Amino acid sequence: MHKSGIEEYYAVKDGKKLYYGYTTGTCAAAAAQAAARMLITGKAVDTAVITTPKGITLNLEITQQSSGDGWAECAVKKYSGDDPDVTNGTLVFAKVSWQAEPGVTVDGGVGVGRVTKPGLKQKIGEAAINPVPKAMITSEVERVLDDASPSQGVLVVISVPEGERLAEKTFNPRLGIVGGISILGTSGIVEPMSEAALIESIGLEIRQKRALGLTRLIVTPGNYGSDFLKSLFPGDDLDIVKCSNFIGQTVDMAAAAGFEEILFVSHIGKFIKVAGGIMNTHSKEADCRGEIMAANALMAGCSRETALKIMECLTTDEMLNILSAEGKLHETMENVARRVDFYLGCRAKGNIKTGAVIFSNETGILCKTPLGEKWLKELEDK
Repeated sequence: MHKSGIEEYYAVKDGKKLYYGYTTGTCAAAAAQAAARMLITGKAVDTAVITTPKGITLNLEITQQSSGDGWAECAVKKYSGDDPDVTNGTLVFAKVSWQAEPGVTVDGGVGVGRVTKPGLKQKIGEAAINPVPKAMITSEVERVLDDASPSQGVLVVISVPEGERLAEKTFNPRLGIVGGISILGTSGIVEPMSEAALIESIGLEIRQKRALGLTRLIVTPGNYGSDFLKSLFPGDDLDIVKCSNFIGQTVDMAAAAGFEEILFVSHIGKFIKVAGGIMNTHSKEADCRGEIMAANALMAGCSRETALKIMECLTTDEMLNILSAEGKLHETMENVARRVDFYLGCRAKGNIKTGAVIFSNETGILCKTPLGEKWLKELEDK
């Protein structure tokens, strides 16, 4: 069995070894290097040795190859290690052909998306090949050309036959990238369960919306929030960013992008944590839902016994039912809104105005901060 060299690299998380993989950018660069060698020598190529920006050197297998008059094409199979990447196992092709212009031109073919909106690192109409992978592809092909000293330049076209189908499972449709996936990777290596990649995707969407001229941003942690907004305003095509659990970093990125206001619309299950100053709401980072709800219930005048009942609940819906039965739901939620407003403001540090609308599926809107109330009124009046 072919060894690429990635097999020895892994991260340890929760006591388990999670193995690294390599990016679509690395696959494209290796395939381009091999195709350039085929074009120059006319001989088949079995492997491509490439050093990634992370400093890891890989020996990647060429799984498919073909050639004709003035062109050669090779493919490398994407390997994502233990990262749940939708592109794992797909083939990334590079076709290298002679062109009259000197140097190396890189473009996208079938299954590589095209940019249709501003705000990305590529211009509208360009292939969605990010700068680092593009530089890797160019460098690998230039290295082959320098050794051979040809008088002509080459055109490198990257394609991913499954790309259009796979793109439906990525952020690309939301970013206005049509027709396929993006060729990605800043280090050339896929690190398992990488939060950094997800945060970068969120930041990319935020920066794009700013480039489109938006000055106010609506954010939801996930589908609950976006579905709730659509139920409130079914006729409006609201521009919504999903931030997953990364509340604090989303505030930071929106402020850095130049937004004036950011509004979070969230289920109480997520944002009760924000009322305690928790800015990453993933359960592995923090829970404290019962503790925070109980504290706010006590502040609203609930008894010690009610607070203890809340602490024993498994879900926020159960907590809300207890508060409703006690006649203290409204007062408790008003306290929650004040705390959420306070902690979002602390994170923003005056760089952006923040607000929130918090709901439950059974009750609807539970509470809102002043900015949230202002936004809802504006949307209702439209």
